[in-house]
Amino acid sequence: MANDDKQTHDGGCLCGAVRYRVEGKLRPVVMCHCGQCRRWTGHFVAATAARLADFSLQREAELSWYRSSPKARRGFCGNCGSSLFWQGDDLDYIAILAGTLDGTTELTVAQHIFCLDRGDYYDIDPAVARFDQSGPKVAIPQG
Repeated sequence: MANDDKQTHDGGCLCGAVRYRVEGKLRPVVMCHCGQCRRWTGHFVAATAARLADFSLQREAELSWYRSSPKARRGFCGNCGSSLFWQGDDLDYIAILAGTLDGTTELTVAQHIFCLDRGDYYDIDPAVARFDQSGPKVAIPQG
């Protein structure tokens, strides 16, 4: 993963038709419990993020995008259906579903957001910051 403090992270979908690489550090994980994320994945979303300048698609023939709101889109594999990315318009980063990363990530959970929308069948760890709506922006580390 790390080479002289330069990190490289690879990941992709279940069937392998979509592959990506991040050559840089990843943001800590944000758990989103909003209704859109829950419907998109069948649970809540655990997402890290990378700067667009550090992100590249290695294989994208089956990558599909769904405009989920006037301000954002969600990327998924059109073949196997894996949820992969969330991208807000005019942002300099892309959110990446943490479970799509290969191998060990050493990421930690920074916060839970949209907790008012959480499902009634699970609990949220009280040791992690939680917000009823959107929380403060979690920075992507430089480098």
